[in-house]
Amino acid sequence: MLVARAAWALSIPLTIGALLVPQCPRAPATCSLLLSCLTSSPSGGGTVGNRSPGLCSSAARSASMASGAHVKARCPVYPGSQTRRFPVPDDKVSWETEWPEYLPPSYTAPSVLARPAWADPDISSFSPYFNALDGTVDRTSHEGEYRVEDGKPLNPHGRTGLTERGLLGRWGPNHAADPIVTRWKRDGAGHSVIHSESHLPVLQFVAIMRKDCGEWAIPGGMVDPGERVSLTLQREFSEEALNLLAVNPEERAWLRDRIASLFASPGFQVYEGYVDDPRNTDNAWMETVAVNFHDQSGDSVSELPLQAGDDAGQVSWMDIDSTLSYYANHSLFLEMVAKERHAHW
Repeated sequence: MLVARAAWALSIPLTIGALLVPQCPRAPATCSLLLSCLTSSPSGGGTVGNRSPGLCSSAARSASMASGAHVKARCPVYPGSQTRRFPVPDDKVSWETEWPEYLPPSYTAPSVLARPAWADPDISSFSPYFNALDGTVDRTSHEGEYRVEDGKPLNPHGRTGLTERGLLGRWGPNHAADPIVTRWKRDGAGHSVIHSESHLPVLQFVAIMRKDCGEWAIPGGMVDPGERVSLTLQREFSEEALNLLAVNPEERAWLRDRIASLFASPGFQVYEGYVDDPRNTDNAWMETVAVNFHDQSGDSVSELPLQAGDDAGQVSWMDIDSTLSYYANHSLFLEMVAKERHAHW
């Protein structure tokens, strides 16, 4: 059972964090296009933030994966490869369902097999401690304890039609963090812009355009071993939205001070949990923590010079609006932020 959590301030140390995905309307067997699952992603399980401590709103619950199986993680062709998944119908996703005919192919990307620092070795050459903090690598899951069979972890949301790690570096959960940095949209006179239909103020967030698909998204990335999520959130925003690594040392120090000031403020934890991601496999999957940092007065990050980092094509302040299209289920995150801030959606 999913347990709702209160919106935590990041002054509380967090140790794990990832990404997420709107609902692909059909199961993989009936998806008319792979693109429909790669550009619209089903909401994942986990916890969605709410203003009432310890409670999840009905809207938040409906956005979780409690109502069904993952979808994006079962789309036919594994991204970045020619490998086709073993078709998994909805009624065969659960590991509790006996299915002796299930014979999924194995695939691990060459980039992972090359043993970069962010990737585990092959499972046959080391003995990881699953469901635990394994040295500096966090192998626990937001979903609770997951099963391990024949030395390999099993995806807590069931079969995906593919074994091994695919594009993911870690066996089991791969943790990421998504910082949602917002401000109020203002007119030329500095007044908050009120939406003509909802009569609520309009929020904006720092968005990056992903190079891989051209969609606007929340900047985010993987949690490094031993790194607190609070630091990952700050680092990823600095690198992806401000291109901090490319500026001169003097400007970098000034930017770091401004960013540290914003991220030292209480953050509203919007979501934590499983990510229904096309990179997921039976033995490796994405999980995330999404946190909102709000520039209430408009004199903090609002004045920072946005500059896209290496992983982003563009970066810009973008309105939060239900009629606009965002990457994956980032729309879910932004909707929860808008409701928390009593803003237009």
